Amino acid sequence: MVRRIPPGRATTYGHIAALCGKPRGARAVGWALHALPDGSDVPWHRVVNKSGGISISKVGLPPELQRALLEAEGVEFEPDGRVDLKRWGWTGTDA
Repeated sequence: MVRRIPPGRATTYGHIAALCGKPRGARAVGWALHALPDGSDVPWHRVVNKSGGISISKVGLPPELQRALLEAEGVEFEPDGRVDLKRWGWTGTDA
């Protein structure tokens, strides 16, 4: 499901879980993304927390990396460091 998120868009762990039929499975999505092997083609950086924030530092990656990858795709961040999901969010219906 994460591979379906188009460049320049983002969604939440919870939304991915819901699209997979597990509406309370946000943590499982996070752990699955954390377990990806180096060099994976899954665009993990397009998945953010429910408020549009970056939370990958909990799994040992620098948050600046995710932000840089999203910005390289054109995603803009709010002054508080969050992605405006109303503007940049992916619902699963447009790709």
